[in-house]
Amino acid sequence: MSNPNAANGSTSPFANHPLSVNASAQALVQRLVDEAQRLGITVSRDDSGVSLIDAGIEAPGSIEAGILIGEICMGGLGSVQLAAQGASDSTAGWPSWLEVRSSQPVLACLASQYAGWSLAASKEEAGGKKFFSLGSGPARALAGKEALFAELGYRDPMPAAGRSGVLVLEVDRVPPPVVIEKVLRDCGLAPEQLTLILTPTKSLAGTTQVVARVLEVALHKAHELHFALEHIVEGVASAPLPAPGADALDAMGRTNDAILYGGRVHLTVRGGDDAARLLAKSLPSQNSRDYGRGFADIFKAAEFDFYKIDGALFAPAEVWVSSLESGKTWHAGRLNLQLLREQWLDEA
Repeated sequence: MSNPNAANGSTSPFANHPLSVNASAQALVQRLVDEAQRLGITVSRDDSGVSLIDAGIEAPGSIEAGILIGEICMGGLGSVQLAAQGASDSTAGWPSWLEVRSSQPVLACLASQYAGWSLAASKEEAGGKKFFSLGSGPARALAGKEALFAELGYRDPMPAAGRSGVLVLEVDRVPPPVVIEKVLRDCGLAPEQLTLILTPTKSLAGTTQVVARVLEVALHKAHELHFALEHIVEGVASAPLPAPGADALDAMGRTNDAILYGGRVHLTVRGGDDAARLLAKSLPSQNSRDYGRGFADIFKAAEFDFYKIDGALFAPAEVWVSSLESGKTWHAGRLNLQLLREQWLDEA
């Protein structure tokens, strides 16, 4: 495809990229379906034929389902693993952590995993209650409705023959038909070609797949800082996995805190040392004026308006940036596990 940046003389390395995030994710989607009973999820079809995977609304879900959904969100271009941390290491203070890796971090995190597709329906359209969700996962790259795709120059190259798509929604109910129809239309899919995975944040799978976005949060922040995305060649990250929250606000607070105060990211980059050093210095969440309180409290103080929260907060706690050219590494930020323990832990 033509690159939208070509007019200003630049050529995006992600234009005409041969990797299909939807094709890469299909084996993982099939595994989710095949192992549904063991993973605590249910699979059904709506009246139109779209596949619906309940990973936490009526079904109990599981951490393992959330790990698999996290990998699906990354378009099959990254891995998510559960790790138990021992008392002797630097992450002592919380027992369970997620480790995330990708050798295609920009495609995995920004072209696929990022929750950037706004899907909404009015009360009338949704049968009496407004519906809103931010779609994430591979199907975003079929629709290409977000400005981010114009910047990346990437659209999923999946051919028409055998076309399929998967989208993940952090919701507590099935999307209304008007939303499903929009997804089908914008992605150019027949109903039987679309899978929707539904994961409330306050479920086991929902909490897990959100914390698995720790690397994506770093990539998104790097994009906001105008770092050249094509220079990010490897990404490794970790974050503590809390128990799901008691309600939607508590769950949102816990998953955000896991990354803002417990997220550790190591990026390997090309380009000059000055740019790499500045990225390391500018990226951590401690640069935000809102740093230092639990996210649920910050959100309430902002009158539940995300736009009143300092955007610099949405970043991992600790960052390491290594240069391929010079071999140097820069480090900034720190984990704040004491804050997490205060938020999450009741001593026996």
